[in-house]
Amino acid sequence: MRLKLLLLTAIVTLTSACTTNQLTGRKQLLMTSVDQENEMGAQAWEEIQKKEKETSNKDQTDAVLRVGKEIAEVTTQYNFDWEFKVFESEQANAFCLPGGKVAVYTGLFKFTANDAELATVIGHEVAHAVLRHGGERMSQGALQQIGAELLRVGEVGDAWLQAYGIAASGLAILPYSRKHEYEADEVGLTLLARAGYNPESALSFWGKFGADSDSSSFAELFSTHPMSEKRLKEMRKQLPKAMQIYNTIPEKHNLGVIY
Repeated sequence: MRLKLLLLTAIVTLTSACTTNQLTGRKQLLMTSVDQENEMGAQAWEEIQKKEKETSNKDQTDAVLRVGKEIAEVTTQYNFDWEFKVFESEQANAFCLPGGKVAVYTGLFKFTANDAELATVIGHEVAHAVLRHGGERMSQGALQQIGAELLRVGEVGDAWLQAYGIAASGLAILPYSRKHEYEADEVGLTLLARAGYNPESALSFWGKFGADSDSSSFAELFSTHPMSEKRLKEMRKQLPKAMQIYNTIPEKHNLGVIY
């Protein structure tokens, strides 16, 4: 009886939780609502702020606020409660939680020479939130749990459960993560252009950033981020479209403030 119930749950989940993303045209498994994702993002943001130390560097804080607000404005995400913070850390990283909570780590500034390059990163991270990649990853994880429970009820041995977990992670979740990164690059370029920053800056930023990363084939296979050369190749394909958008913007920032 329990097995039948779980099977029914899995079938209903797959048939009812698939939606088409209006920006990419790709079908997504989303078992969460936008409000739920935003609430979870706000809760995570509270915890992160307790652990991280905000920078005292006013220039960096001003840059993130200045650029972040420009990017946020062109997303038209009116249900987002935007916040922008700069945290002290050597790591070159940034993120945007569901609901518009944006963090940039100070280590990232060694790769950014101007506002447009900073906008490249913020646009990419904001694109993840706009595209609801966080909700999609949570939904994939929940479906994986349902699958594992089905195996448990079916009295499958521990070895098979372990194999299932590896297969589900390697063949289902991680490839979507790479897809997410490419999607965020493409939508991020559009946001960059619509905000009036020169999209060509994305190539200069990712070129510098990629030169500092591991480019081994092993890392390419299992990393959730694509390697730089593949990333730049895709961006070069997308650049003409982004430049068309940029050229229609009446008030351009071009590179913005130079650091």
